[in-house]
Amino acid sequence: MKSKLKRPTLVMSAYNKTNVHPLTFILIGIPGLEAAHIWISIPFSMVYLLALLGNSSLLFIIKTDPSLHEPMYLFLCMLAVADLVVCTTAVPKLLSLFWFHDGEIRFEACLTQVFLIHSCSTMESGFFLAMAFDRYVAICNPLRHSAILTHSVIGEIGLAIVLRGTTLLSPHPFLLRWLPYCRTNIISHTYCEFMALIKIACAETWIRRAYSLIVAFLTGGVDFILIICSYVLILHTVFHLPSKDARLKTLGTCVSHVCVILVSYTPAFFSFLTHRFGHHVAPHIHIFVANIYLLVPPMVNPIIYGVRTKRIRDRFIKLFSFQKQLN
Repeated sequence: MKSKLKRPTLVMSAYNKTNVHPLTFILIGIPGLEAAHIWISIPFSMVYLLALLGNSSLLFIIKTDPSLHEPMYLFLCMLAVADLVVCTTAVPKLLSLFWFHDGEIRFEACLTQVFLIHSCSTMESGFFLAMAFDRYVAICNPLRHSAILTHSVIGEIGLAIVLRGTTLLSPHPFLLRWLPYCRTNIISHTYCEFMALIKIACAETWIRRAYSLIVAFLTGGVDFILIICSYVLILHTVFHLPSKDARLKTLGTCVSHVCVILVSYTPAFFSFLTHRFGHHVAPHIHIFVANIYLLVPPMVNPIIYGVRTKRIRDRFIKLFSFQKQLN
């Protein structure tokens, strides 16, 4: 292992004298846990395969079942696509690093990874907000639900979320490209991440950090606040329902969405805060949580909706029982 770690250092000694814009970066994985990479890769690869299988099946089921062409499930499809892009952007290279010690990634590929991971994560947050809005309209204004959330409106909301993520995050690769990297080209992470690259730059970065912070607040922060507001209004309406059974049944329609939000936002907020303010948090803990944020929500989201939604659960069972009959 020592010989493998010496190679990047030798590369950098020659690199420091010639150029401040490297052709490649070296990902080293989880610092301090290099010896355990092969073991860590086992649950990571299993979670990734489950995420691929679950989200692909979810997309197929909702697409082929007209009765599921409702706002909540259409937004869930958009979330599934964003989940697939996020985990597929990071995990194949991560597994290549863990299995074959292939940590080298080209500069342009690294910037592309930064853009895709951050922009699609922002889109995921927007889709959570759209799903919260759907629950708000369905519970607080049920008679106008189908009139308000038509297919064209759903498409416009989805397009707005995609454009917001693309527009606000597209400057990130350019902000990183214009930085000099004269200290090192070694990234202490499993994938290219905005703050990980900022930390190895040898120039003043406070403007870039400030922009990243503002974008994070305008997307994830504002989305989370609006989601909380929507659920405050939902609870206000639910507690004014006449019977306990009606209250429980109405709240039951929100359980899946709340679970998905908690699974996604908890590691996201932890990763965001420790990167910027948690200077005493061990690097391997931060990087491990960052990987959980990329891997676990895409795996868990289809499971939560599959277990909680009878129509999706029944279609899952029919789909896999049909495949068994074919075999």
